[in-house]
Amino acid sequence: MDTRPYRSVLYIPGSKERALEKARGLAADAIIFDLEDAVAAEEKANARRLLAQTLSETDYGPRGKLVRINGFDTDWAEDDLDVIAAARPEAVLLPKVNGAADIEDLARRLDKREEFANTTIWAMMETPNGILNAAAIARAPRMAGFVMGTNDLAKELGCRFRPDRLPMQVALQTCLMAARAAGIVAVDGVYNAFKDDEGLRAECEQGRDLGFDGKTLIHPAQLAVANEVFAPDDAALDLARRQIAAFEEATAKGLGVAVVDGKIVENLHIVTARQVLARAEAIAQLQKALE
Repeated sequence: MDTRPYRSVLYIPGSKERALEKARGLAADAIIFDLEDAVAAEEKANARRLLAQTLSETDYGPRGKLVRINGFDTDWAEDDLDVIAAARPEAVLLPKVNGAADIEDLARRLDKREEFANTTIWAMMETPNGILNAAAIARAPRMAGFVMGTNDLAKELGCRFRPDRLPMQVALQTCLMAARAAGIVAVDGVYNAFKDDEGLRAECEQGRDLGFDGKTLIHPAQLAVANEVFAPDDAALDLARRQIAAFEEATAKGLGVAVVDGKIVENLHIVTARQVLARAEAIAQLQKALE
C-alpha cells in the first residue's frame, strides 16, 4: 500500500493551464489531472497535449499524481494514453470501472509501452457493477487505489443526496472493505457545495470514521478542512503514545494487557497506535517536502 498521505486529492482540469501552474503551490496531498468530466469534448485534444507537456516539465513534488483518462467506450481514451505516455505518468485513473476485466484491459495496454513500466492503475468506483465487483477489481493487475465517484453512483442508483449519505453506505463500505483486503488506497467522493465548510467537515469526518484515507475535492478552498480532518489530532497522538508506553511497561512485567484511561489496551490497539504515529510522520514529511 502507498504510504504517502492522501488526505486531500484535488481534481485539476487538464485543459486549464493556469490551474495546472497554480496546483504546484497548493496544499494538496495528491492531484487528479482530469481529462474526462472536467474537459469539454472540443478541448480533449488540446487538454491531453497540454497535460503531457506540463507533467514532463513541471515538478509537483512527492504528492500523488493521477491522470484520469476517458473511458474506452469513448473516442478519446486511446489518444489519451498515446499522448500522456511521454510524461511517464505515475498513475492512470480509469473512470466507470465495472469489473476486473476493465482493469486487466488497461493493464495490457500499459504493458505494451515502456513509458508505462512504473505506472499504477486507480479505479473510479461509480457504477453498480463496479461496487458489486469491488473485491475482484481491487486485486486486478497494477491496482493501487479506489476513488469513489459518488455523483455518478447517485445518478445510477437514483438515490437522493442526504447529509448522512445513508443511501451510499453500502457502496462506500463495500469498496473500503475490498480496498483494505487488497492493501490499496481508498479515497472518498467529492462534496459538491465547495463554499459550505460545515457540510464538508461533517462529510470528511464521516469518511474518516468509516476508514477512508482521504477525500477527493473539487476546489482549493476545501483543502484545509480535508487536511485537518484526515490527520491525527493532538489528542489521538497523545493517546497513541500513552498506549504504547503503557503496553511496553506491562509487557516488561510479563503482562499481556495494559490499562489506559480505564480501558484495556492489547496488542491490536498498539498496532493501531503505531499506525497513527506513522501517519502523522508521513504527513509531516510530505508537508516539509512541499514547503
